[in-house]
Amino acid sequence: MQRRGLALFLFFFMPGLCMASWVTRTPAIRDRLHTSTAEMGMVLFGLSLGSMGGILSSGWLTRRFGTRPVIITGMALVTLAMLIIACGAAASLAPLVSAGLFFIGVGMGSAEVAVNIEGATVERLLGRPVMSMLHGCYSLGTLAGAAIGIGLTAVDFPIQWHLLLIAGIALPTVPWGWRAIPAGTGQAQAAAAEERRSGSLLKVMKNRQLLMIGVIVLAMALAEGSASDWLPLLMVDGHGFNATSGSLIYAGFALAMTAGRFGGGMFQIRYGRVNVVRGSAVLGATGLALIIFADNPILAGSAVILWGLGASLGFPLTISAAGDSEHFAAERVSIVATLGYVAFLVGPPLLGFLGQHFGLRAAMILVLSMVALAIAMAPAMRESSLPATARP
Repeated sequence: MQRRGLALFLFFFMPGLCMASWVTRTPAIRDRLHTSTAEMGMVLFGLSLGSMGGILSSGWLTRRFGTRPVIITGMALVTLAMLIIACGAAASLAPLVSAGLFFIGVGMGSAEVAVNIEGATVERLLGRPVMSMLHGCYSLGTLAGAAIGIGLTAVDFPIQWHLLLIAGIALPTVPWGWRAIPAGTGQAQAAAAEERRSGSLLKVMKNRQLLMIGVIVLAMALAEGSASDWLPLLMVDGHGFNATSGSLIYAGFALAMTAGRFGGGMFQIRYGRVNVVRGSAVLGATGLALIIFADNPILAGSAVILWGLGASLGFPLTISAAGDSEHFAAERVSIVATLGYVAFLVGPPLLGFLGQHFGLRAAMILVLSMVALAIAMAPAMRESSLPATARP
């Protein structure tokens, strides 16, 4: 069991490490590709498209094959993606970089259901909560990736060798994880959820509370995703930082996300889900407003801490709220998770288009507006009146 749990922690940590390694080098890769802001948005569209395709197929793949092959294949695709992006950066080929991002999206998205089912199984077998720590490990991976990226950017380490190094670190987890994770887990759970979904999806989508939760997840996923896609470039182009400083600021965002996810459970127990979501949205909106409207670079760079803390709990708490229902919990979670990925799909190209015409700082007003809307929608996150033993 210990080996199985360690493998699961690694499969949350490694995608975060790979993603942050890409993000910290986006200013340098943009310069190597000689792309405009709008063109960079289309490069990033590969990541969003792959993520959407992966998440939409995740349930079917888990039902058909179980968690182990889906998780392992997803990690293998993420590792392959690092190699493709390295080649694209070395050859200055934007389509090749976009293809690599597509494979990252497919790998991470397709494993989404499988890795959470595996985590829930391990949690039940251990008899203690581990899911929040697992999601925190993804943020911890982004923090580690950002730290490595900062150091290598500072010494002007070649991009392609940096990404190949990360691929080499991630590769051994594939065969090791195959031996650590047992076969067959998740097939029955996913099949049951799929059967329930077929006759209830339309009824669930008409639920007013769920629609409000959907707006919140759209807003908070956009806040998180826009930082992952654009934060280093936003600091470089919008506030005059160099590439190393832009990577350092992204590391601050990743640190705030990690702290928020590991410590958020305590605040939820004490203050309730509604107040935590409302407070998170206020923090995120404040950070975004300072970055957009403040002309002081130091103030703007510091404000990413507020942005990171504000965005950290949005996605996990909306998933929790969607599943906190006596009926159709699986269907509700599926809808909310898909809406979150819609934000990741449309966010990069839309912000790239707006950034090309109005500047990245002005483009972030869209994100600020959505986060402000989430503040008004926060009452939809109220806890269920069901007794704890009856909650799914």
